[in-house]
Amino acid sequence: MTLTPQEATVASVDVPMLRNDVYRRPLATALDRLAVGSGWRVVDVGAGAGDVAVALAEIVGRAGRVYAVDSDPVARDETARAAAAHSQVLAITQRAEDLRLPEPLDLAFCRFLLLHVIDPVAVLARMADAVRPAGWVVAQEPITSAGRVGGRPLSMPDARHPDVGALLPALVREAGLVLEDAWAEAPAGSGPGPVASYLEDLTGVSPGDDPIVLPPLVTVLARKGDGER
Repeated sequence: MTLTPQEATVASVDVPMLRNDVYRRPLATALDRLAVGSGWRVVDVGAGAGDVAVALAEIVGRAGRVYAVDSDPVARDETARAAAAHSQVLAITQRAEDLRLPEPLDLAFCRFLLLHVIDPVAVLARMADAVRPAGWVVAQEPITSAGRVGGRPLSMPDARHPDVGALLPALVREAGLVLEDAWAEAPAGSGPGPVASYLEDLTGVSPGDDPIVLPPLVTVLARKGDGER
């Protein structure tokens, strides 16, 4: 599927907080495709330490608003500290399944969230409820078993849905959204570098000089129908 010329306008989004994030390109591409800019109202669901929320704040500017939502109050506090210079960021403790915000938004975003929740479709439906008619839902989730270290498949035994990315395009439709585009990207490397460092942080085990392909991150751009609430 393709976006209309207006929707596909490239905004040359700069995401300075994500320059050292190995998955920065999929996010930057998604924000470019939607031409996210000044004044947007957005939510980062499962915000963690707030790096994406702060990056979004720098894009939407003082005229915009970023809700950083996480179920962990420690994450809320980390986000508040990271976003101290950005008054447009509001850090909230809330389960994704209970998502409820005080205003309709232009964009609801999540990354590495749906693999952990009980019901990904229910969370996507909540995100859809949070945006205005014709607003956007962007989700980025991995296909964990497609990652490789030294040719061997990765695993994430603590995740409820480690390969949810493979189902993501179908899940957004099941949640009542209109799928506009979807793609997958996977950073790769060999030897010391950001890919190896990321994997070591994730697993606690250094990959050494083994060649690495991180799990492909599937991105979906989905739109709420004009007539929906």
